[in-house]
Amino acid sequence: MNVEHEVQLLKEEIKRLGTQAEDGHPEVTFGVLFNDEKCANLFEALVGTLRAAKRKKIVTYEGELLLQGVHDNVKIKLLQVDD
Repeated sequence: MNVEHEVQLLKEEIKRLGTQAEDGHPEVTFGVLFNDEKCANLFEALVGTLRAAKRKKIVTYEGELLLQGVHDNVKIKLLQVDD
């Protein structure tokens, strides 16, 4: 799958599932994103898409690798809202 396309879908899902942080950027926890049925069907490799988006400075979160269960409460913040 095209990484650019997956990152665009990720942005849309963070907006859909997330809440607005104090700085105005949408954010969602990894657990909410990972456990969402629509996201499960959209992303073959959610963690890989998140890492690609983080490298491009589209999202930010603590750590490098997010694992279900262990990192469910890690907040993922969308830095690039409009494109």
